[in-house]
Amino acid sequence: QVQLVESGGGMVQAGGSARLSCAASGLTVSTYCLAWFRQAPGKQRERVASIKEDGSTMYADNVKGRFTISKDSAKNILYLQMDSLKREDTAMYYCASYDSAYVCPLDHQSYLYWGQGTQVTVS
Repeated sequence: QVQLVESGGGMVQAGGSARLSCAASGLTVSTYCLAWFRQAPGKQRERVASIKEDGSTMYADNVKGRFTISKDSAKNILYLQMDSLKREDTAMYYCASYDSAYVCPLDHQSYLYWGQGTQVTVS
């Protein structure tokens, strides 16, 4: 049984930093596409960042240069380091896995497993 559990959200001042974690069980973070999505009230869920099996990453334009996705294969944890946070980064953040090591789709409907989400509020 696959479980993804996010942590690390909370309230952060604009310009500050936060690090989200996603602890995985039932799957190995090193062998699947993993991604961070976010959803603000009244908005569609958007992919923030993704990482493939080979470690290659992709970022949404509005977080590029500020957010960093990474994974610790030994701990089986996915991370999202968020720096220079802006109010528009306020959202519920989710980690998700896609059933491939080599492809990371942009659309959230393609992802099979999801965490419960962690709220990030930037004031």
